[in-house]
Amino acid sequence: MVQRFVQHLKKKGLSASTINVRLAPVRRLAAEAADNGVLAPELAAGISRVKGAKQQGVRTGNWLTIAQAERLIQQPNPAKLKGKRDRALLALLIGCGLRRAEASDVTFEHIQQRDGRWAIVDLLGKGGRLRTVPMPAWVKVKLDAWSAAAGLTSGRVFRPMNNRGQIVGEVLLPQNIWEAIVKYSRQISADKVAPHDLRRTFAKLAHKGKAAIEQIQLSLGHASIVTTEKYLGVRQDLQDAPCDHLGLHLASE
Repeated sequence: MVQRFVQHLKKKGLSASTINVRLAPVRRLAAEAADNGVLAPELAAGISRVKGAKQQGVRTGNWLTIAQAERLIQQPNPAKLKGKRDRALLALLIGCGLRRAEASDVTFEHIQQRDGRWAIVDLLGKGGRLRTVPMPAWVKVKLDAWSAAAGLTSGRVFRPMNNRGQIVGEVLLPQNIWEAIVKYSRQISADKVAPHDLRRTFAKLAHKGKAAIEQIQLSLGHASIVTTEKYLGVRQDLQDAPCDHLGLHLASE
């Protein structure tokens, strides 16, 4: 039964780390059930031996170039309501580095001005952490174009639509967001782009633009800067090392 559960997770395309995280509480529950006499010890032992997904090194994912990111955002047809929605969606994912579940949860009430700029305020992210995410002006422009055309001013920003271009619900699910990313990425011949790759693209382009890694970490909502470094594919550069930028000039003895 547990092995079939693991196979089911693999078929859903989840990463090895996600599969193993979901398997861990199953193993713990089996062990506790055996300790309390609810489950036979041999069954609990069998569950504990079920292998999780094998991780091959550290997965760094993919990033889009500036040109690719711009092309991706421009793929949806702005003459159609759904095109306006999808342009705003792709712009938000790349421009703010949100997870697809976070993009699904964003409401118009989240979007406020702070320190003279637009931001997504008090966004609830992974691990129950609240954060405020700065928003580029060009993202706000696309959100405004979508909301004006759709006649939306409150509630969830992104809504599901039918094939006739009509809004048919209150919540655009993360799965729908994934499907939109796959669809438009194929149009720019980037077939292997996953939702998290747009988040990595935000981090990579911000880092190349000289944004401080600590600020990138805050925008992404990472608990550890190590995770942010993995997103960036950061490696030590001995040719242009941090110590070369200290600005100290000491006389030789």
